[in-house]
Amino acid sequence: MIKHIVMWKLKDFAEGQDKAANAQKMKQMLDACAKLVPGTLRFEVALAQPGLEATYDVVLYSEFDSKQSLDAYADHPEHVAVKPFIGAVRAERQCMDYEV
Repeated sequence: MIKHIVMWKLKDFAEGQDKAANAQKMKQMLDACAKLVPGTLRFEVALAQPGLEATYDVVLYSEFDSKQSLDAYADHPEHVAVKPFIGAVRAERQCMDYEV
């Protein structure tokens, strides 16, 4: 199994919207990618919540049954279509993939 975790800090203002609006839009776009490929075992998108510690604004926690499934997700046209928006609104990105 491969775990794929990505965290983003968003710009205060981008694409004509504030950080909160862009975070919500980003979550909706990523949530739509949850079932794109066979082998996706878990797919969870969360936003930083007031009152809870968070150093990033958006996180994706996902699990895939194999590296091939993760690669299929990464290359899927619907996932690729999300990348320009995320690139425009993010200030920072951290990612880690690991096998368990």
